[in-house]
Amino acid sequence: MKTKTMEASIEALLAPGKGILAADESFPTIEKRFKELGIESTEDNRRAYREMLFTTPGLAENISGVILFDETIRQNTSKGVNMAALLAERGIVPGIKVDGGTAALPGFPGEKFTLGLDGLRERLAEYVALGAKFTKWRAVIPIGEGLPTHAAVKANAAQHALYAALSQEAGLVPIVEPEILMDGDHTIARCEEVATSVLRRVFEELEEHRVSLEHMLLKTGMILSGEECQVQAPAAEVASATLRCFRRTVPTAVPGIVFLSGGQPDVPATQRLNEIARMGPSPWKITFSYGRALQDPSLKAWAGHAKNAAAAQAALQLRAKCNGLAVRGAYKDESETA
Repeated sequence: MKTKTMEASIEALLAPGKGILAADESFPTIEKRFKELGIESTEDNRRAYREMLFTTPGLAENISGVILFDETIRQNTSKGVNMAALLAERGIVPGIKVDGGTAALPGFPGEKFTLGLDGLRERLAEYVALGAKFTKWRAVIPIGEGLPTHAAVKANAAQHALYAALSQEAGLVPIVEPEILMDGDHTIARCEEVATSVLRRVFEELEEHRVSLEHMLLKTGMILSGEECQVQAPAAEVASATLRCFRRTVPTAVPGIVFLSGGQPDVPATQRLNEIARMGPSPWKITFSYGRALQDPSLKAWAGHAKNAAAAQAALQLRAKCNGLAVRGAYKDESETA
C-alpha cells in the first residue's frame, strides 16, 4: 500500500510540463527576504504570503507540488482551510521540509552537516496525518580551497540515506537534495568534478541503506561556474556538463531529477532548464523545484499588501508558465511577455 502511494505521488509530481514550488523557507530565511522589502516577518504575514501564492489562479497547470515549512503545514488559510488540504483540493501534491537546517561540522572549518534526524520517525508519522505526501532534506556542499573534504561528503551522504529510508518507511517520497553551493570563483569544470564525487557518494549510501531508488527523487543544482568566476559558462555548456555528470552518477532507476535554482536569477534559471530539456531525451524525467526563481517577482509585487495580491499572483503565473515550457524545451524569450 505504501509503495503504491509513493508511486502515485511520484507520477503526480513528475507530470509533463509541471514542476515543484519550494515554499519551505525557514524563519531566518523568510525574515531576511521580507526585511529586504520592509515586511515584518510575523506569523500572520507569513501565512498571508503563502496563502497568496497557493491560491494563484491556474497554479496547478504548471505546478505539481509544493514543499511546505513546518509552520505552514499546520496553518489554516483566512477561510479556515488547512494549507496542505488547500493544495490537495487544487490538484497539487503537498510536501514538507523535514531537515532542521545546517550546523558547522566539528573539525572541518567551512563545512556543514544537516540537523534533524533526532525524532524524525515520529515527526514523519505526524506529517502523514497532516497530509504530506513527500519530504525534502537538504545538505550544503561548498567548493573552495581543499573543500569539500571526503569526510564532509561522506557524513552528509549518510544522513541523506537515513532520512530517505525513514521517509519511505512512512510511505513518503524522499527528495534527496545535496546542494553544491555557487559561492566562490571556481570554474564549471571544478563544479562538475565536485558534483560527480558528491552524487556518487550519495547513491552509494542510499543503496547501502536499502533505499528504494524507484521511490525517491533527486534535487540538485545545475553544473555552473562559481558566482565570482570571471568566465561564466553559457547555457549550452551548462546543459552539456550537467547531463554528462548525471549520466555518470545517477542510476536510471531514479524516476526523476528536480533542479534547485540555488541563487540563480529567475530568467537564467529558466533558460538553462530549457537548454537541458532540449538536449534530451534523458533516462529520468527532469523538471524544476525552484524557490526564489519562482517566488522573487511575486514577493516583490506583493510587498506585504493584500491590495497587490493579483499582481503578485500574475508574476508567479508567468514564472510557473515559463518554467513549464522550459521543461518541454519549448521556452523562448518571447514567453516572458506572452
